[in-house]
Formats: sequence, C-alpha cells, structure tokens
Amino acid sequence: MSENHVASATVEIPADAETVWDTLVDPDATWMLGARVTSAYVVGVPITFDGEWDGKPFQDHGEILEVDRPRRLRYTHYSPLSGQPDVPENYHHLTFTFDEHDGSTEVTLEQDGNGSAEEAEHATANWEQVLGALRDAVVPDAGAASSS
Repeated sequence: MSENHVASATVEIPADAETVWDTLVDPDATWMLGARVTSAYVVGVPITFDGEWDGKPFQDHGEILEVDRPRRLRYTHYSPLSGQPDVPENYHHLTFTFDEHDGSTEVTLEQDGNGSAEEAEHATANWEQVLGALRDAVVPDAGAASSS
C-alpha cells in the first residue's frame, strides 16, 4: 500500500471501560460484523475473525501489537476478502482507544493502511457499524435510546 489514509470512527457507550473491554474480548460477543473474534490478547499472539459475509465463510487474521487494558488495544488485520495477497504490507493496523468519563466510555477505532481517501471513507462507514454493534452488545438498549 503506497498511501496511508486513516479511517476513524467513534462511539459513546454508557458503561465503564472495563465492561466495554470485557465485551470487546469476549469470543461470544459478535460485535465484529457477526464474526467470532478469538485471541489470548497478549502481544505477539494471533487474533482471528471467523464469520460469514454475503453468504461466504471467511477467516480474517492478525497479530496483537499492544494491550493496555482497558485503555488501548492495537493489532494487525488482514482479510482475504480484500483480494490482496496475504503479505504484511496489505495488513491494516486497528487501534481501539477507550476514554472513560462520567460513567461512559468513548471508544475510538482507527484503521491505517488505506490506499485512498475513498477506501478510508468506506472503512470508516464499516467501523461505525462495528462500533454501534459493540455498543449494542455492551448495553442492548443503548442504540435505541441514542437514535430517538
């Protein structure tokens, strides 16, 4: 990837950062577009994403780069659905940051390694959906309350 446009999405979740973190790392919580996310969440170990997209099974993967519970989680991410070869230069870096205040947690997700502004814009829209699903997994009625 010759360019590095960054996609970014943020959501406010009415829960403390530990609760949000626990949901983020729970393999039974399907906040990542319905995929099962599995890892030991230790620097240097793999992370996998098993799911189905448009009726096709997939397994994305990456490696944990940073764990600062419950403030920051960073890992690489590669999806075969991208159509790109499975080589490090085609991996994105996903960084989750948690900013807790007044009983709520603002979660920001940044994805680097996007090859164009359009690609970053598309990724931002996807990550907004993902963070909304995370919010709903943490506090099931939060999405309905925030949309009214």
